[in-house]
Amino acid sequence: MNKKTLLITTIGVVIGAIAGYLYYTEIGCLSGTCAITSKPLNSTLYGSLMGGLLANTFIKSPEK
Repeated sequence: MNKKTLLITTIGVVIGAIAGYLYYTEIGCLSGTCAITSKPLNSTLYGSLMGGLLANTFIKSPEK
């Protein structure tokens, strides 16, 4: 893993975590029964995971 790959993935994780927390605060779950959005930690971790995975789709694999 080179520095560019690590940087892109880290940026995706940070943006995803921010987006997950904003989703919790703005939309969230009023009843508390939603698995992901009932707690801010769950929503932030899920957002960071999705952000990291999305960012990794923009990384080109090395040619053979």
